[in-house]
Amino acid sequence: MPRAIWSGSISFGLVNIPVKLYSAVTRKTVQFNQLDARTHARVKQKRVSAETGEEVPWEQVVKGYELGSGSYVVITDEELAALDPKAVRTIDIEEFVDLADIDPIFYDSAYYLAPDAAAKPYALLAKAMEEEGKVGIAHFVMRTKQYLAAIRPRDGVLLLSTMVYADEINDPAQIPELADLGEMELPDKELVMARQLIATLSADFEPEKFHDTYREAVIDLIEQKARGAGVLAAPAAAEPARVVDLMAALEASVAAAKEARKRHPTAHEPQAEAEGAVTGEGPATEARTATG
Repeated sequence: MPRAIWSGSISFGLVNIPVKLYSAVTRKTVQFNQLDARTHARVKQKRVSAETGEEVPWEQVVKGYELGSGSYVVITDEELAALDPKAVRTIDIEEFVDLADIDPIFYDSAYYLAPDAAAKPYALLAKAMEEEGKVGIAHFVMRTKQYLAAIRPRDGVLLLSTMVYADEINDPAQIPELADLGEMELPDKELVMARQLIATLSADFEPEKFHDTYREAVIDLIEQKARGAGVLAAPAAAEPARVVDLMAALEASVAAAKEARKRHPTAHEPQAEAEGAVTGEGPATEARTATG
């Protein structure tokens, strides 16, 4: 059973709603230890001085910020503690905004907010926010760090997503390959084909369909070797396809996608309507023709 990692209250105006914070995501990664290839004994890391090569005791390790000149400014734990944000136990909502106004690039980690002995005010807030289509932008402190957060409703439950700050977002204009895209001219015919390909491949998002195939392959490899299997040869890496003729590639992709859709048991009429919307055929065009 998940355990609460923080408790406090949501605060806005004169309203306080006690809540607990639970992680909404459990990262699934395969962890490896470093071993000595000769004995398979664990390899331990030591903290050594770059100047003398001698091991440095933990109590002699301090924090230093490197300056451009290569020298360091030493900062003590006490000095940092004096700057820690006040550890208040509230999630202070400063304003409510439309969900569509938040670019997903700002989202970081996700958490569930659960009511703590105050279910009715919690449910009332979630319902009101859902009906208004609003997201609460808030600040709160957890483990001596202040976070910017977005609180949004989903099916009667409040989700909290920590957010990055605006000055932490890299400007795409600083990436040379992206700088001139806005001035590029796109032929109408190629754009129509690209839209048709998108329509052909469109589907409802079903997250259960997607798997971390690399992690699953690593776990399978571990299980095989644990059963005594020998060294497994890696498959040859496929060469990435090179697009020579963009129009030909789009046409081939559309044809392949259509053929795959025909073999799928659920894809017929809705897809035909989507393709008609892109190519200018179908009921909407017929209606325009009749009235034109």
